[in-house]
Amino acid sequence: MNLNGKVALITGASSGIGAATALKLAAHGVKVGLAARRTDRLQQLEADIRAAGGDAITIAMDVVDQASVTAGVKKLIDTYGRIDIVHNNAGLMPISDVEALKTDEWHRMIDVNIKGVLNTTAATLPYLQRQKSGHIFNTSSIAGRKVFAGLSVYCATKFAVAAFSDGLRMEVGKKYNIRVTCIQPGAVESELFEHISDAAYREQMEGLKGQMSFLKASDIADTVLFALQAPDRVNVAELFVLPTDQPW
Repeated sequence: MNLNGKVALITGASSGIGAATALKLAAHGVKVGLAARRTDRLQQLEADIRAAGGDAITIAMDVVDQASVTAGVKKLIDTYGRIDIVHNNAGLMPISDVEALKTDEWHRMIDVNIKGVLNTTAATLPYLQRQKSGHIFNTSSIAGRKVFAGLSVYCATKFAVAAFSDGLRMEVGKKYNIRVTCIQPGAVESELFEHISDAAYREQMEGLKGQMSFLKASDIADTVLFALQAPDRVNVAELFVLPTDQPW
């Protein structure tokens, strides 16, 4: 895909992988819709992108709320007239044992990690279908390929994202010329650990930083760029990206 002048929507753009991807794509000529709930952060990111000569808009969006997603996509279309790239990146990772029965956390993960992907896909896919082109990225995880204690529900949500991504690719690839890529990162420096309410698991996860060199969010942004720049005949369906010294 020739990226100059293309239009992207990135959910979870207020920090981490989403923010890094927005910066990367904007630097390559993509007009970026920055979507998240924390609009103060989005506005600063938008200012940074514009200061560097790029183009971006802030979109207040809660991926759990279909009306909010639909309104956000409409704002993007009204501003730029089209959409070419969708990055379903918003996600949460609270960790606890199942027996702790933190059901509120379970439901929130399902709402954001699964329903958020479905809501955003439903709101954007018709535009890609009409123009018979586009690229959808879904952020899964190493937890979408392997199961870890304390991460049972999180793993379930990320396995769901991986399964949905591959099924979507099968359905829309040949028929509509839409590529679908599932990104499965290992340990990445991000704010995900801040969602962990279980003190023991949070300490355990923070301790991992002394055991390996975490990926930077910009490393994942580079993988998005790589898949986007592949020849049109190539769909990089999965990107499994780990720190070199991550043993599991």
